[in-house]
Amino acid sequence: MSMPAFYAAASAQHDPQSFLVLGQFAKAQEVPERAERLLAGGTAAGLTFQEPGAYEPGLAAAVHTPEYLRFLAEIHGRWSNIPGAAAEVIPNVNLDRRFGGYPTAPAGLAGYHQADGACPIGAGTWAGVQASAATGMSAAQSVIEGARAAYALCRPPGHHAYADLAGGFCFLNNSAIAAQMLRGAHDRVAVLDVDVHHGNGTQGIFYGRGDMLTVSLHADPTDYYPYVQGYAHERGEGAGFGTNRNLPLPRSTQDDGYLPALEDAIATVTAYRPGALVLALGLDAYREDPLKGMALSTKGFESIGKRVAAIGLPTVIVQEGGYLCPDLGANLTAFLTGFQEGMG
Repeated sequence: MSMPAFYAAASAQHDPQSFLVLGQFAKAQEVPERAERLLAGGTAAGLTFQEPGAYEPGLAAAVHTPEYLRFLAEIHGRWSNIPGAAAEVIPNVNLDRRFGGYPTAPAGLAGYHQADGACPIGAGTWAGVQASAATGMSAAQSVIEGARAAYALCRPPGHHAYADLAGGFCFLNNSAIAAQMLRGAHDRVAVLDVDVHHGNGTQGIFYGRGDMLTVSLHADPTDYYPYVQGYAHERGEGAGFGTNRNLPLPRSTQDDGYLPALEDAIATVTAYRPGALVLALGLDAYREDPLKGMALSTKGFESIGKRVAAIGLPTVIVQEGGYLCPDLGANLTAFLTGFQEGMG
């Protein structure tokens, strides 16, 4: 029997048209076509996708602040009432949160709750974001109910979203929501992030907690998004000190450099003795991914799947990055095939 797999057709309502990068507007990278290719890749690996259950606001509120959730729900409507405003909410100010109060004007709110120009909010964004989060929620619930593993085709992704801040194509942190759900059934939960970008939002949400281990392998943030976090010295704080681990790798790292680092990360997960695992699955470490961070092969993703499955934990696989290239679907097929073989 194949593992449970979920995808919400309504996530296509989030259809960003812009991507502000290096001071210029470029073609959006996180688009509905990603899901179409990933669906094909998952189907080729033997998965049968089902619609998730309804979005549950309380599960999102367990890791996100009330003011942020209200912002996501209301900002496009308020923005649209401003004469001359663009069709998408994109901040033209970025507010330093160390000073001042909480803004009330839409432009100020955008600057407070959106970290960059890669997370525009359009008319269908909130509906699409809720559908994506519901996908992760259903996958987590299936694992809680006894499935050995489940795959959530979450789109848009989530691991750059903090408790009250969107960024890097992400709005609600699907991996963190899934981990928090698993925490209700287990004393300790681990999140292993293999996206090419550091899982900075997930790290931020759990940084002070000892009951959540976060481990991320990613391109060195010295010259790659998110730039300000993802360094090896970041180890957690307070009760969470020692339960955050970052393994930054050089740009253009290939399979032979990545897989030993993955074994190191897995050893950390195993030593923590969690009851369940969330795998934040990015396919953007691929050598032909348009965001060009690493140089993994399709076969490399199969190896990642086998090695993660061999940990032997109940696992929620949450889709993060992986952008339009000819092999996007094939890379997911390879990962899921390896994972299912690794489960035995």
